[in-house]
Amino acid sequence: MKRDNVKDTLKEITDILNSKIPRAGREAQLLLMFHLQKDELWLITNLKSEVSQREKLFKMVERRVKNEPFEYITNSVNFYSHQFYIAKGALIPRPETEILIDEVIQRVEDKESKLKFVEVGVGSGIISIILALTFKNATFIAIDISQDALDIAKINIERFGLADRIELRLGSLLDCVEEEIDYLVSNPPYIADDEKLESNLSYEPQNALFGGTIGDEIIQKLLDEVLKRKINFFTCEMGYDQKDKITTYLKDTKLNTLEFYKDWSDFDRGFTLEV
Repeated sequence: MKRDNVKDTLKEITDILNSKIPRAGREAQLLLMFHLQKDELWLITNLKSEVSQREKLFKMVERRVKNEPFEYITNSVNFYSHQFYIAKGALIPRPETEILIDEVIQRVEDKESKLKFVEVGVGSGIISIILALTFKNATFIAIDISQDALDIAKINIERFGLADRIELRLGSLLDCVEEEIDYLVSNPPYIADDEKLESNLSYEPQNALFGGTIGDEIIQKLLDEVLKRKINFFTCEMGYDQKDKITTYLKDTKLNTLEFYKDWSDFDRGFTLEV
């Protein structure tokens, strides 16, 4: 008689995931580890241990077979060496966004200064949270057009004890901000509306992905706000093919600096503008 132990369950999950997703064996491990709330060492050394609540486990497996992102299934994502809550309604943080944070950190010489940061498109809150942990005296206004995203960000902000320094606002771009801004940061939607995406991205909020007919329309609107309000610094993520468009858009504008940065695959991925 087949036993519902770790070894047999791992094989069963792997067989279900095989041909459906890459790295089926590894994902089977990760799903079972999450279900049991155990680490990999425990899994390897307890292959004969019984697996309980299998129905709950295999509901997660079914979701993964349909290509739902692992992070939404587990409501957890690792970013910048921290664990965050994530759910449908907020974009799953990508590793390259860590570079955006590094860009901001290196631009601020006085890490103890009382700066006013504004983030447009807060999503799950990860950018404002990491920056707030870095700049202990800074305050933040974090904006999103989605109440679902703000609800997710609120959970993360409260988990890190930052509710007194990160204020969430529902709004579009900077329409809800009248205060002076020292530093604007954004990872806005920048994919063209007609671009075909991988099927797993259909689970993520589309308004956090698509930026207009061309793709960079929201970035242009943010640039207009930066120039109009004379915001000192603006760091923004962008599409790999948008460097020339942004440079052209700003060609007649007097700036202190405009510097682009690349991601780990050597693609253009963002810029910092100093007015």
